[in-house]
Amino acid sequence: MTNTDVLLRSFEERYGRKTERVYFAPGRVNMIGEHTDYNGGRVFPCALSFGTSLAVAANDSGLLRFASLNMPETRETGIGDQWHPIEGKSWVNYALGAIAQAAKKGVRPAQGYDLLYSGDVPIGAGLSSSAALEVVTAFAFNELCGSGFCRTEIAQMAQAAEHEYAGVQCGIMDQFASAQGRQGHAMYLDCSTLDCEWVPLDLTGMQIVLANTRSPHKLSSGVYNERVAQCRQAVEDIRKAFDIQHLAELTAEQFAEAEKLISDETVRRRARHVVSEAERTKQAVEALKAGNIGLFGRLMNASHASLRDDYEVTGRELDAMAEAAWAEEGVAGSRMTGGGFGGCTVSIVREDAVEEFKKNVGAAYKKRTGLTAEFYVAQAGDGVRRLM
Repeated sequence: MTNTDVLLRSFEERYGRKTERVYFAPGRVNMIGEHTDYNGGRVFPCALSFGTSLAVAANDSGLLRFASLNMPETRETGIGDQWHPIEGKSWVNYALGAIAQAAKKGVRPAQGYDLLYSGDVPIGAGLSSSAALEVVTAFAFNELCGSGFCRTEIAQMAQAAEHEYAGVQCGIMDQFASAQGRQGHAMYLDCSTLDCEWVPLDLTGMQIVLANTRSPHKLSSGVYNERVAQCRQAVEDIRKAFDIQHLAELTAEQFAEAEKLISDETVRRRARHVVSEAERTKQAVEALKAGNIGLFGRLMNASHASLRDDYEVTGRELDAMAEAAWAEEGVAGSRMTGGGFGGCTVSIVREDAVEEFKKNVGAAYKKRTGLTAEFYVAQAGDGVRRLM
């Protein structure tokens, strides 16, 4: 039985009627360009082949009823209510927040709907399960209400839901990748302008392997927002000499001149990561286009080191996983992906070495942390879409 079959059967059991429509939005993996999206930089993510599905059918109750196969919590709210974020860490905030953004634009559901979600993005793995939930909801209600929003607008609405209903001041990358993904491609996205170039992920003879630390992604909204604030402080300090809006506008040479304007050493290191990561991302995309996977991998390794030393968002488990990968034959490069403090690493591994990679990296990681890793071979998939 497929995941969709399970969702359809579960929907009928819960709500007593058949599903009318099913939608799907993917998670994402960012190959390189971490914590640059909210700093006006470029990123290089791809949508994944796994994500979050939503089954929906109209009801005559005037209620939006939320349920999930992954979470025990259920909620309902009236279509005419004044919606506000639910107190505490409710998964429903991500969905309700997405619908609320459409309401801000004058689009409200004319009738109630029963909603059932099911996701196979590992929660807490840093692969954007929250963005997938937001995007699939925004996309579904765009169709259900006949709103006519484009995919970029859907991504922006999903991002606003994360800001206002989950309290995380994230950049646009996760939602944009989930909304706009193309099979077999990564997207070289300028987060300040939303200009995007789709680049074929031509990794002949290599595979993308995700390694889940099984240490849940612990970059809380407080820590994330602290990094955002530190980067904003760096911009304010640097603007004494350079007319910039975002850190990623600076070249390495400009930053070498400007960093003395940043009085706080911690803020200076945060800024150094952003500027150097922006340059690494540019070089990595050029390397991929030239077929130089070795250079791409070395830039991935350097990205992880910068995230560890300057941005300080890796943590014990991610460092152990990356270092175990670096020690393996057949690995071009490996780095943390996502917000940090748990979640996944992404590695480029020679096809004939994947099984040995899983075995050896898993053993080395368990020896250092006591945790059992999970591994997924990733494929670049399409963005949000209707399945039925």
